[in-house]
Amino acid sequence: MEKRLIIKGHDKNPFVKFWNWGWNIYYKNPEIWNYIIVGLLTTIVSMVTYFICTRTFLDPNDSLELQIANVISWVFAVAFAYVTNRIFVFKSKDKNIISELTRFIFSRITSLFMDMFCMWIIVSVFLLSDVIGKIVSQVVITVANYFLSKFLVFKK
Repeated sequence: MEKRLIIKGHDKNPFVKFWNWGWNIYYKNPEIWNYIIVGLLTTIVSMVTYFICTRTFLDPNDSLELQIANVISWVFAVAFAYVTNRIFVFKSKDKNIISELTRFIFSRITSLFMDMFCMWIIVSVFLLSDVIGKIVSQVVITVANYFLSKFLVFKK
């Protein structure tokens, strides 16, 4: 990405200073920042899907239905995450998309089990809100997914 988004010649304008400061931070490690943005969007896809399921046809107080909602939200999030990570974060040029997608799905199955375990502990064992459980779980798996994607799926 080119640094043409830096504004030159207006050093006293606080908006321009803030703008340039932000882009300078971004350019130090764009992969991390792209992953954060894509991760937030993936989390939104997952959370919206989960809450649609649990607020319409599945009961989050039933352990089985809680996990069904979790799996449904996972499927939608993984589909979204593969495409966006491949294109915007890791900029993969791998011609063997089937192999890459398989690695991606298996790495995300690992994080699905982490998600299910977090939800079970937080909601079923500690009896906290499923909203709190889902938020905590998303933070844990987002970090895990970055490392799995970087070192196992989209390795260069």
